Amino acid sequence: MLSFSRPAARSILMRRLLAALILMLLSWPAAAKDELVIGISQFPANFNPLIESMLAKSYVLAFAQRPITVYDAKWQLVCLLCETLPTLENGLAKREGKGMAVTYTLRADARWADGKPVGSADVVFAWQVGRHPQSGVASAEAFRRITWIDVKDARTFTVHVDRQTFDYNAFGDLGPLPAHVERARFEPAPGEYRNRTAYDQDTTNPGLYNGPYRIAQVVQGSHVVLERNAYWAGAKPAFARIVIKVIENTASLEANLLSGGIDMIAGELGLPLEPTLAFEKRHGGRFSVITRPSLAYEHIDLNLGSPVLADVRVRRALLLALDRDAMTRQLFDGREPVANSMVPQLDWVHADDIPKYAFDTAKAAALLDEAGWKPGPGGIRVNARGERLALDLVTTAGNRSRELVAQVLQAQWRKAGVELKVKTEPPRVLFGETVTRRKFAHMAMFAWYSAPENVPRSTLHSAMIPAAANNWSGENYSGYANPAMDALIDAVETELDRPRRKALWREIQALYAADLPALPLYFKADGFILPRELKGLEPTGHQDPTPYWVENWRWE
Repeated sequence: MLSFSRPAARSILMRRLLAALILMLLSWPAAAKDELVIGISQFPANFNPLIESMLAKSYVLAFAQRPITVYDAKWQLVCLLCETLPTLENGLAKREGKGMAVTYTLRADARWADGKPVGSADVVFAWQVGRHPQSGVASAEAFRRITWIDVKDARTFTVHVDRQTFDYNAFGDLGPLPAHVERARFEPAPGEYRNRTAYDQDTTNPGLYNGPYRIAQVVQGSHVVLERNAYWAGAKPAFARIVIKVIENTASLEANLLSGGIDMIAGELGLPLEPTLAFEKRHGGRFSVITRPSLAYEHIDLNLGSPVLADVRVRRALLLALDRDAMTRQLFDGREPVANSMVPQLDWVHADDIPKYAFDTAKAAALLDEAGWKPGPGGIRVNARGERLALDLVTTAGNRSRELVAQVLQAQWRKAGVELKVKTEPPRVLFGETVTRRKFAHMAMFAWYSAPENVPRSTLHSAMIPAAANNWSGENYSGYANPAMDALIDAVETELDRPRRKALWREIQALYAADLPALPLYFKADGFILPRELKGLEPTGHQDPTPYWVENWRWE
């Protein structure tokens, strides 16, 4: 029989009590996380949903606004703000001569965050803003083709459009604008609306937001704070507060994640693929890393107003002089495929049998010779007037992958006799001024996010070239104007037969490859770096970002 002295017995008792306490603490439910801090790499140039297209703005507003329809993670069109998706089959969409009549009913429980109901009047007001020639909205054509909106009641309205289109019920561009807040800022001077909108002058006004969250604080260039919308009637979001922290340098973005300064990095606007893959190798045990191919198209917009780039032979030579296969293989482990047009392989209308520009220095040299650019001093080509073939490229500051790509462009084009000067700008400057007002001299490198089967009217139709006369509306930053492309865009929108529509899409891609209004580089993959405790976030892979479903996110 063993016996213990009193000190030994007390020691054993203390150890048992300590073990019991540790066990109790381990089994105790973890406290709910009240705040989620998200890192992104760009700050929005503005917050008005209709003015200018910038992914950073779309991402932030997706927490705070609900459009009428969006594409979900399965790439299916669904209602967010409407009760039933109108279709020809259910009778809510009807052919009307050459046009269509499409009827929507807004959710009865939809409220702006100041308590006012979201109603038909807000949709009609958004249409009035969008169709005004001086309002400066990004996608004006979508509003102008609506002939009128017939209001049935406070929540139900019928949209009459002047043509029959295959995407007749996709109502993403025409989201509601809060008429009770914005009308007084628009009606006195529509041409000044982009500078007077409350989204920029009174950004924390709760009446601007109808989603699960509202913007509660904006620190320019630094962060945006979102708090719950007290009038949101959907599923209660898990986090009382979401902070979107902008860190434009991708290396600093990663460092902030590791130090606990942020909880996650958004896949839509975070680390490029190459550093995401490297991060996964080093820290995959601590975080959930998700990579998903997307409809994001990395490219170089060309200013076709430049006499040098107006010559299609020069544009083709530039693309032939790039070894894009080697570039994507070395920088992105081959996971970001080379682009031959603006339509990704993931999209069902992608055409593979169009002209391709495989790396061919001899063909590039022959085209430059033909265009009058001969080898000159220092290896840089010159024209008959002795002008050097020197081009400027502007891209986003702080993006390590784009910096590496720019270095590849410089090295490979120099071998072809082309001098490239690279300049970087903060994204809010690049997208808020430089490309929107076509201030770039020659080239701008960035990415377009698109929806499935996204007709490129805003980016390729000649009516969509931004200019002072239209208050910089439209996204055809290259200034591309080809009547054949205009006709194809008009035709593909109104073709309801899928096989015939796919044939038209092939013609669009073939003409794009022949004309090269932009230089295709590659299609991107999104890299999400999430805390392992965060559940319910489902990447979409297209322009409708994950925060549209933030009420499904939870902390376990």
